[in-house]
Amino acid sequence: MRKKEVFSNRRPGIIGEGTFRQYAVLIPMIHISGNTYLLFEKRSDELRSQPGEICFPGGKLEPGENLQECAVRETVEELKVSPGQIDVLGPGDIFVSPFNLIIHPYIGFIRDYQDTFSTDEVAEVIKVPLSYFLCQSPETYVNRLVSERQENFPYEWIPGGEKYPWVKGSYDILFYRYEKWILWGMTALMAKSAANLIHEYDLSIEPD
Repeated sequence: MRKKEVFSNRRPGIIGEGTFRQYAVLIPMIHISGNTYLLFEKRSDELRSQPGEICFPGGKLEPGENLQECAVRETVEELKVSPGQIDVLGPGDIFVSPFNLIIHPYIGFIRDYQDTFSTDEVAEVIKVPLSYFLCQSPETYVNRLVSERQENFPYEWIPGGEKYPWVKGSYDILFYRYEKWILWGMTALMAKSAANLIHEYDLSIEPD
């Protein structure tokens, strides 16, 4: 294949991607009495990073594994299931954080889940009906990004110098309130996106 043909079919990269931390998560569906639920974790209060937060199983990409393998490995470790119980249907939409991290979600099923989890990492599991995310609009709040430059920034190199009109940014923070739980931030954004994909592609029908 000629180089131009290879180029025309390449997956575009993200400029600056090397400075971002890469994570993968599984967005697990389970069936209970014929209804589809999304499965979440409440992180242990003993963890140094984000204790007590509600999230999907997942973690940081390790050398030598691909993103889907990362999502499955972390799910196996955190929910104490076997790889054979996990049926990955495909990738969800990628979340690019303004804080130098990229999260790659994968949507799938966990078969015959028995409420198991690693107490070292997980305090409890939370099951939310898929229909909740399809029917309930999240509460949305705007967080504004502040641009701070180094003291030795070379203003003299740019038009306008210190008066240069820097672009201001913002991003939405979503909140879902389900029973006693608050699902918010990145988790809420990924849940909303995944629920829409599951509905659009009829993914909630568990494969044979």
